[in-house]
Amino acid sequence: MTASYLPFEEPIRQLEKQIEEIENNPAARGKDFLSVARLKADCDNLKREIFSKLSAWERVQLARHPERPQTSDYIDLILDDFLELHGDRHFRDDRAIITGLARLGGKPILLVGQQKGKSTREKIKCNFGCAHPEGYRKALQKMKLAEKFHIPVVSLIDTPGAYPGVGAEERGQAMSIAVNLRDMSRLQVPIVCVVIGEGGSGGALGVGVGDRLLVMEHAYYSVISPEGCAAILWKSGDNAPEAAEALKITSESLKQLGVADEIIPEALGGAHRDYRTAASNLKEAILRHLGELEGLSVKELLQQRYERLRKIGVFSEEVHEAMAAPGQAKSES
Repeated sequence: MTASYLPFEEPIRQLEKQIEEIENNPAARGKDFLSVARLKADCDNLKREIFSKLSAWERVQLARHPERPQTSDYIDLILDDFLELHGDRHFRDDRAIITGLARLGGKPILLVGQQKGKSTREKIKCNFGCAHPEGYRKALQKMKLAEKFHIPVVSLIDTPGAYPGVGAEERGQAMSIAVNLRDMSRLQVPIVCVVIGEGGSGGALGVGVGDRLLVMEHAYYSVISPEGCAAILWKSGDNAPEAAEALKITSESLKQLGVADEIIPEALGGAHRDYRTAASNLKEAILRHLGELEGLSVKELLQQRYERLRKIGVFSEEVHEAMAAPGQAKSES
């Protein structure tokens, strides 16, 4: 039973509390066995109903759920023989990004994963998932090591964005992300990227260029946070729900726009309610896509990666003509 409930989960909380009270009462347990079974079935139906019509803002809240599984959880659940690799050889080891060699389904991989932290101490240690330049340098160094030994790369994305502090900027935050974008696009091994929670702006892109981009069902991926967008457009973070809708950041929108290649289903009620189901679905999807990529030559791999990146997004001819200058539009017609 999860300890935290989001506002839209209140009906679920009440029903689960009722079930828990009956199950914790020895005298009523046997007598109310059938009623508990019915209540559990009702609860599952309620979850399906609520989660089938979530707004974009509610998806953002789910992606940020304090009990949502993070990279460290997926390492424990889907990887074998994980050997963590530390440091960027320049400044320090950024704990907001975890890198290491492991086996996934018996296959060697190089894991790059963003980590937010769970306890207060760990969150501070991981800077709440906001990596510094040394984090992106570390990730790229380990990916180039994987390239040297012909090992595919799996990147788990979960960050509100790269750290925008003075120290990070002084050490070249923008350039480190830009270098990652360039070099990941050229990396001569398969790269599968998965948004497991938040996919925030350049912080996500810095480890997000690859042959496949998969998105967990209740994750989001965006050029800016809804709050940041609302602050720019409406001068107030209170309009974050409207911004979330306009940004088209949900897994379904990302798939329709060609940004995401696949939506990975989570457990009923979200990944935070059943880590093992979410992890199992994640593992199956990654292995399937790696299997599709491993038979390609380097030339085919890089060409397909290039074409995939070039085709991202949707262009509307009608919108383009409407935005043209009146005289220009008339002369062209």
